[in-house]
Amino acid sequence: MGKKKIVIAVTGASGSVYSKVLFDQLIKLENQIEAVGVVMSDNAKEVWQFELGNQDYKNYNFTFYSKNDFNAPFASGSAKYDTMIIVPCSMGTLGRIAHGISNDLISRAADVILKERRKLIAVVRDTPFSLIHINNMKTVTEAGGIICPANPSFYSLPKSIEEVAGTVISRVLDLADLEQQSYRWQED
Repeated sequence: MGKKKIVIAVTGASGSVYSKVLFDQLIKLENQIEAVGVVMSDNAKEVWQFELGNQDYKNYNFTFYSKNDFNAPFASGSAKYDTMIIVPCSMGTLGRIAHGISNDLISRAADVILKERRKLIAVVRDTPFSLIHINNMKTVTEAGGIICPANPSFYSLPKSIEEVAGTVISRVLDLADLEQQSYRWQED
């Protein structure tokens, strides 16, 4: 398996801990990764600050792009980014993706990933879902995307918020075809 080129998009939905745990895990899996490009919405930065009490996203050694930087490599299919993970994915972002509205780098990158038949993983966090949300999830799924709700599992008996979030991120990493050590049901 070749090394992955991954786009991480962080939107303003609640759940910054999911982004943080993903960033931490990607650092541990760096031997499987060629490049990580990150784009955060303005709201994502505000929510991170509010929920986590810091701006530690600035400390990660990934390449960050502004939300309107259409010169980012993953704004074109020719850059061959394999996977895009949107975590957390707001329903507004999902709606724009479902309807092909590329008004910022997040929605443009998702459009590129889908048109190139590569892997889009949307970690939706909002609840409950309206019929509009459900239809948008259906549309993205039919276009080849994967909807992975931020629904944690408790089989592993997590002891902290980060461990709870880690149960979701483990699923995301599996979906992204990255090899990792994580809890597996009924395996020692």
